[in-house]
Amino acid sequence: MRAARLIKMVLLLQSRPAMTAAELARELEVSERTVTRDAQALSEAGVPVYADRGRGGGYRLVGGYRTRLTGLARGEAEALFLSGVPGALREMGLEDAASAARLKVSAALLPSLRDASRTAAQRFHLDAPNWFAEPGTPPLLPAVADAVWDDRGITARYRGREAGVEVERELEPYGLVLKAGVWYLCARVAETFRVYRVDRFTAVEAREERFARDAEFDLPGFWEERAAQFARSILRDEVVVRLSAEGVRALPHAVDPVAARDALASAGPPDPAGRVTVTLGVESQEVAHAQLTALGPEAEILSPPALRARFTEAAARLRGLYEG
Repeated sequence: MRAARLIKMVLLLQSRPAMTAAELARELEVSERTVTRDAQALSEAGVPVYADRGRGGGYRLVGGYRTRLTGLARGEAEALFLSGVPGALREMGLEDAASAARLKVSAALLPSLRDASRTAAQRFHLDAPNWFAEPGTPPLLPAVADAVWDDRGITARYRGREAGVEVERELEPYGLVLKAGVWYLCARVAETFRVYRVDRFTAVEAREERFARDAEFDLPGFWEERAAQFARSILRDEVVVRLSAEGVRALPHAVDPVAARDALASAGPPDPAGRVTVTLGVESQEVAHAQLTALGPEAEILSPPALRARFTEAAARLRGLYEG
């Protein structure tokens, strides 16, 4: 414990011109008295830590001292590439590894570049969860993430769509995906790759043996393909809609973007009034009514007749509300 703290203290001093005892105590999460004792221990071990007394004083390394402890471990290097997603790192249990990696990189940089992490953080931040959704961390996510990092197979119990139904699977966890605040595991079962919601795992146990990862597996490509397949798989019904130019522009924001793209790609030329007729894939007529209502007069339902009648009734009720 103390050895790790001493190493961190050296790296902190190497990455900055000087630090006060209070600053070091805050970074190391110890008292200023402990900082004083640690600085003395480093000095006795041959590390040239010098203490400036008085106002504006602090601790610094003298003589251009450079430690050889800046080599990144594999886990730290991999976590560093995810450091733009601090919430995701924290949920996977990788926050400490990323912090150590950033500190080592900072210590190894030229003095003129050591504020790079601060200036980048001031300019870019990724907030992954969707709006109006309370993000929740699946309790088994760290265990799944550890298995993904180590290429270790897992035995997992998974809660299905039907209440009270659980299944057990032997999985080779290839990768994790964070989509709109929800974590998904892409895993190989036998010779098939599948996707599982991590918050539906009720038990995860890592096996001792490691699996042989398929070098050709492309996680971003696999996810893009499966996401498009899923979006299309739930579109089990169709409606025919006549859209104004404004309706065409707003359609991808009102319905599933994949469905909107497919519908607009197959649309015919505009009629004399500038409206286009499209066949739109929808999950159900109920969902279509809720989504297309947002387009108001920019969309006219042509079929099926039952859905058109539903919009007609809703329009009459709205007219009754506003006529008075």
